[in-house]
Amino acid sequence: MVREEAENTREDMVIDGVENGHKPNYEIPDEFNSNYLKTYYDKFFPFAEMFKWMSYGNDRKHPGCDASYFGRREFSFTLENDIYMRFQSFNKAEELEKAIKYQCPFKIDIGPVYSVDPKKRNSYAQSGDNVFRPVERELVFDIDISDYDDVRFCCKGADVCSACWPLMTVAIKIIDTALREDFGFNHILWVYSGRRGVHCWVCDGKARWLDDGQRAAIVNYLHIHKGNEHSIKKVTLVGQTFHPFMGRSAEVVKEFFEEKFVLNQNLFSDEDRYEKILEMIPDESITSELRGKWQDKKRSRDDINVVRWGQLKHLLQSGKQKMLGVRRCVEEIMFTFTYPRLDLEVSKHMNHLLKAPFCIHPKTGRVCVPFDPKHCEDFDPSSVPTLSRVSSHNLQLLEELNMRPLGSGGEINLENTSLGESYRYFKSSFLQPLLKSCKEDIENAHAAKVQQSSNSLSW
Repeated sequence: MVREEAENTREDMVIDGVENGHKPNYEIPDEFNSNYLKTYYDKFFPFAEMFKWMSYGNDRKHPGCDASYFGRREFSFTLENDIYMRFQSFNKAEELEKAIKYQCPFKIDIGPVYSVDPKKRNSYAQSGDNVFRPVERELVFDIDISDYDDVRFCCKGADVCSACWPLMTVAIKIIDTALREDFGFNHILWVYSGRRGVHCWVCDGKARWLDDGQRAAIVNYLHIHKGNEHSIKKVTLVGQTFHPFMGRSAEVVKEFFEEKFVLNQNLFSDEDRYEKILEMIPDESITSELRGKWQDKKRSRDDINVVRWGQLKHLLQSGKQKMLGVRRCVEEIMFTFTYPRLDLEVSKHMNHLLKAPFCIHPKTGRVCVPFDPKHCEDFDPSSVPTLSRVSSHNLQLLEELNMRPLGSGGEINLENTSLGESYRYFKSSFLQPLLKSCKEDIENAHAAKVQQSSNSLSW
């Protein structure tokens, strides 16, 4: 098996979490090692279900199936000591399982389906034509809590806690609803990244067939933050009324911001924090008045954050404020702090690789578990099953080997482990409806092809 280390920094091929020209520096916990991983891949990883997902009904059981489909999918392995293996491909589930168990990758990334087998791409390179190219890929989204560092004050970088993780919940609710209601997608998988964020896989056929321009259009529809980390104002809302998408988003943002975020982050209790908010207000007379009120150390029975947010809203939205820009400032502040922050390049380009569900994150030992977006507010990253124990809150999968009943053939039954809830959701709520839809599409396309051929012969 050839190790394609040299090609990992190509600009047209980007692996999730790897910046161009830089290798990831995995600081592996003492409890995390390749022997543990071997056990995990041998006992817990759902190879059969992953194969069914990546095949999209092309299981060679129907005459309309594309027998080469799965074999044209790229997989990337990151092995111990940061060894990359790009452009891996497999014809059958057994081949994928054998390779993963043998190589024991610390990370598995999934790429697009190419026009030809990725392993054979060099055979076509001399033809002069663009034969080797991505032709199909899920529409994916990557949201990291570290992208909110300028508006959260409890944690920084990859650290996350119960005060800032709900920002991910807001993102999930807004993006998931838009994808379903505004674009008509149905088969959407949300996955915990294992450390600091979430990934979203949109798997409908019409999503997988989008070109880069169409993907960019969807991303631009969802993206409202402008500027960079040094920009004072990152959200500008215009118009007398909200677009329906923005109206729905505003309801989610307002509820979270006022009921939780203001208090959790103590936005108005510290001068450095509320000065950032005052800088977003375009009327200096209002900022001066608010600053004067807030510098008064007079105590109140109510929480100071709630009081000061109420004062700001009153001044900005009172009847004397006739400028729409001033009145819109309240919504702009809430959107700036809590609206989803997408990694735009991940979603715009078909050739981006993204970490596979059910991987183990090497820095946390946590499983990258799928979860139900309808109950995303109940998801707690600190309670995700781990390969080995990292805290008293986590269930250790290795301990369960001696505690759980085995299934048929001596194999462990995933449904009887701490992965059971995530596995059942993935299999029953996501995979089964997806495969039903895919097989219907294959059947309809085959029937249409047969009918076309019949009409041609009769002519």
